[in-house]
Amino acid sequence: MKTIRKNMMLFFFLSFAAVSCESTRTAVFDQYSYQKTTELKVEASKLMDKATEPYAKHQQETEAFFLQAEKLIEYEKNKPDNEITFAMWKLLTDEEKNLLSGFFKRWKEKESLSPVFLQESKKQVMEAMDMLIQYEIKKDKTSKDGLLSLINSNK
Repeated sequence: MKTIRKNMMLFFFLSFAAVSCESTRTAVFDQYSYQKTTELKVEASKLMDKATEPYAKHQQETEAFFLQAEKLIEYEKNKPDNEITFAMWKLLTDEEKNLLSGFFKRWKEKESLSPVFLQESKKQVMEAMDMLIQYEIKKDKTSKDGLLSLINSNK
């Protein structure tokens, strides 16, 4: 009877430990994700700077940019333990939100944007992308909590 009780206690402890570890798992640093996210941030910045000009003039560039983003999102979606990064990319590329895709949707609708709007929007997008880059580099609690806060405040 004592052995059964010991085995049950061990089983419950191991089960609890496995569940606890599983719920906090985070993908490890990924050089490809870091590099592509950094490249896309730089490209987004350069492309956003052109938003005071007619959208039609930059439509092909914009479409090429979002094709690259789509490829990275597909990569991130299929990486194990990568829900946070994937959720952040989904937020960035949601046209109904005020980040990356929302900016480009507005540019397309308005044909060109004011320098003031451009500056404020760009600041928000670049900060969000910096948070994603920092999370990819560090994979620490602070960067994770920052991303989760941004994601959850935009649901």
